[in-house]
Amino acid sequence: MATGNQDSEDQGVLLASRSRTKRPPMYNVMLHNDDYTTQELVVEVLRTFFHKTEAEAMTIMLTVHHKGQGVAGTYTRDLAESKVVQVTDFARSQGAPLKLTAEPTT
Repeated sequence: MATGNQDSEDQGVLLASRSRTKRPPMYNVMLHNDDYTTQELVVEVLRTFFHKTEAEAMTIMLTVHHKGQGVAGTYTRDLAESKVVQVTDFARSQGAPLKLTAEPTT
């Protein structure tokens, strides 16, 4: 009989100790305006690397142009940082100084 009670108590403890997994923090990949990167290249980057439609890419590009920065996409930290490196490498290969950063969402 003592063994049966011990099993019941152990099961109760296991159920009580379960917790929910937290969602990972998200990061915005930010595009920053400069005087050298063409608007066409920014639209190409948004369409190719961030899978934006032509209209979405134009809107983001104009936001960057007029406000100095804009959100290209929101991802987990690792993916956001990978996008920054990938797009920066591509922009450099095109001779553009396009600046991107990964910033925590607020």
